[in-house]
Amino acid sequence: MSNYRRAWVPGGTYFFTVNLLRRDRRLLVEHINALRDAFRQTHAKRPFDTLAIVVLPDHLHCLWRLPPGDSDNATRWSSIKALFSRATPAGEYRSERHMAKGERGIWQRRYWEHLIRDEDDFATHVNYIHFNPVKHGHVTRTADWPHSSFHRYVRRGDLPADWGNAEFIRPHDCQNVAAAGERKDA
Repeated sequence: MSNYRRAWVPGGTYFFTVNLLRRDRRLLVEHINALRDAFRQTHAKRPFDTLAIVVLPDHLHCLWRLPPGDSDNATRWSSIKALFSRATPAGEYRSERHMAKGERGIWQRRYWEHLIRDEDDFATHVNYIHFNPVKHGHVTRTADWPHSSFHRYVRRGDLPADWGNAEFIRPHDCQNVAAAGERKDA
């Protein structure tokens, strides 16, 4: 078994990719309100700042900043996954292992985490997050994807409304993030 090592930096800023177990499902957008509620409930108990986020049908990407002195993103993700799972209708395939552990079989157990190193790293990951719906072919214009913090960035004046259109995106805006925790067939 692999030896996974997490970066534990109190007050750190992290990029995450969190996937459904079955990448052919659309649960995250079909039950977007349950996901929002899971985030809200978790945030109420264990605060964090969501700096950027995009929710796609089968996975999500986000940037969080944890409070000073706090490095526990694992408990937060566990809570979000559990609350979402309880709020969505059952019916997915469950392996014997899932049944033995009392798990629903909705989420991949692990998630991709990257500690943000500097402002350039932060900007690269924000761009990657916001461009992701275009990358996956869900839309041709970033502004057309409803489940993204891109709209907040436009309202604040941080990005122009036409940023990230498939025909205008500059390759170097997203190149440093490469696969960022996504499988090659995603």
